[in-house]
Amino acid sequence: MISLRDFALRRGERLLLSGVDLTLHTGWRVGVVGRNGTGKSSLFAAIRGEIDSDRGGIELPGRVRIASVAQETPALDDVASDFVLSGDAEVFAAIQAERAATAREDWEAVAAAHTRLEELGGYDASARAGRLMHGLGFAPDTHGRPVKAFSGGWRVRLNLARALMTPSDLLLLDEPTNHLDLDAVLWLEQWLLRYPGTLLLISHDREFLDGVSTHTLHLADGKARLYTGDYTAFERQRAEHLRQQQIAHEKEQAERAHLQSFIDRFKAKASKARQAQSRVKRLAKLAGTEAVRVERSLRISFPEPAKLPHSLLGLVQVDCGYSLLPLAGEGARRADEGSFSSGSEPTAKAEAKAKAPHPNPLPQAGEGERQAGGGDAITILHDLTFTLESGDRVALLGPNGAGKSTLVKSLVGELPLLAGERKAHPDLRIGYFAQHTVESLRAGASPVDHLAEIAGDGVPTQQLRDFLGRWNFPGDRAFENVDVFSGGERARLALALIAWRQPNVLLLDEPTNHLDLDMREALAEALAVFDGAIVLVSHDRHLIGLVCDTFWRVADGRAVPFDGDLDEYAAWLRSRDGDKAAERKEDTPAPAPAPVATPKRRKGNPHKLAKAEARVAELEEQLAALEAELADPDLYTDGGSRAAELAKRQAELRTGLEAAEEALLELYADE
Repeated sequence: MISLRDFALRRGERLLLSGVDLTLHTGWRVGVVGRNGTGKSSLFAAIRGEIDSDRGGIELPGRVRIASVAQETPALDDVASDFVLSGDAEVFAAIQAERAATAREDWEAVAAAHTRLEELGGYDASARAGRLMHGLGFAPDTHGRPVKAFSGGWRVRLNLARALMTPSDLLLLDEPTNHLDLDAVLWLEQWLLRYPGTLLLISHDREFLDGVSTHTLHLADGKARLYTGDYTAFERQRAEHLRQQQIAHEKEQAERAHLQSFIDRFKAKASKARQAQSRVKRLAKLAGTEAVRVERSLRISFPEPAKLPHSLLGLVQVDCGYSLLPLAGEGARRADEGSFSSGSEPTAKAEAKAKAPHPNPLPQAGEGERQAGGGDAITILHDLTFTLESGDRVALLGPNGAGKSTLVKSLVGELPLLAGERKAHPDLRIGYFAQHTVESLRAGASPVDHLAEIAGDGVPTQQLRDFLGRWNFPGDRAFENVDVFSGGERARLALALIAWRQPNVLLLDEPTNHLDLDMREALAEALAVFDGAIVLVSHDRHLIGLVCDTFWRVADGRAVPFDGDLDEYAAWLRSRDGDKAAERKEDTPAPAPAPVATPKRRKGNPHKLAKAEARVAELEEQLAALEAELADPDLYTDGGSRAAELAKRQAELRTGLEAAEEALLELYADE
């Protein structure tokens, strides 16, 4: 149970919260919502004991275990799976002790480590860490990579997995769905529904909040108000609360006016003096109900496209991916040049070509967009045909790494095709928001500077200011340095720069990261009335549901239309994961310490290959049986002598299995 009593919190000179009294009970899953700057993250810091309250305090049970996601991850040499496993510090210490004892052949220490693991219930810890990483999108071959090998977004996922691995009674999650794809969001939602402790969750994803929360804590105007139910229930209750507050305010104002009128009329009359004085007292006792202050509703819009042809953009029987060799030709373009792109072709020469008359509504691809790199390439998507017409609203669904961003970059023309053709109408004008767009804003520049750069000479500054004002950069905000902007403000500016170009196609790859709920609603409304075509990659189901009416599933090297809605996609995803788990259970007797290469068509000696595969399978079975025996607590009742023998045999089997796998891989390589 968490209790706040007359709690106040200040950051610098600013009072964030004041007079907060509330109690959160064990097992509640509380969504913490409110506009940016209302104190949500600061409240978490106070609960963790990182900052002191200005007044009052927070009461927590004496032995409560708190887990939260670290904000940064240094470039560690630690293996990713060990980094996640270290979230359970005691279990990880026992595992490290077992590893070290095995390496020095200290079998008594090995037995002691196994006893400790048994006491902690830690025999399944490695498997739990693996399941967390799998659920958050880490492919099996990445589990053994060092932490420093991952990009910033994937390190955020590692931090999240580590927090979920940590034994806790209270879990604090601050925007956990940022940097997750939709598949990982759906998985996390199910994991949190099974979490037995108390959850405090800051999120701007209303569908995620609706799926997880049992209560909603709303921070606004320095106050915190607790509502029962999910985010949708909170909105309904708050609207009713505000309606009743306004009714009470208007009634009180009418009574005030009536009392004041009586006082003004009769205060000078001796015969009415006592009555007038009575009304003065009544006036002073009125509660002083505040009028409802309507929060400014954020409105944005994408201008009407200058030209809107029917057939806009298409990919015809293409292979999408990445060449491993430097690309010659004009189709090769740096990945950071497309963030605010609006042209149909990636080069000036191709753009001139696109303006020429052409018998087809979609002209042929520009130079450098056909087969690129020969055989020295990684193909992500095979044999894809994708056509985009005016009014199309397409959501791309699928896990990170499946090829959604690759498809978007191929549509933009940023990524040269490995095979097939890209067709673009001469009047195509693309607005492209990439995952790196926010980071590509120029340091030290203002919103006006950014807009003036793409508007060109001759556009009055006042016109630029007026446009930025419609994107909620009013007055002097248009001249402020973007370096001091929040992530949400930078994302809003990036979208404004795209809107200025009057695109007829919007290609949006995770545009909602860092956007608060108000801005997400405004973006959804703006996209809903946009006349052009939209391709959207997002983990925000609410945005997808409001904007898109067509779905494509990107998975297993293919992109194909998906005949269903988001609920059916979630059901398909669960059935797919279940089928894969069943296949793994059926095909693999026990988990191997390292993956074995997939067999290819055999040109070499089939007898040697069959013998090597049988040897690997035999060692895997022996190791699985041995580890099951080591997990038996009765094994350690005789002082651990038998356990020491088995641990020594375990080390021998592991060494033998590694050698057998290397031999098998060499046979595959010889093919």
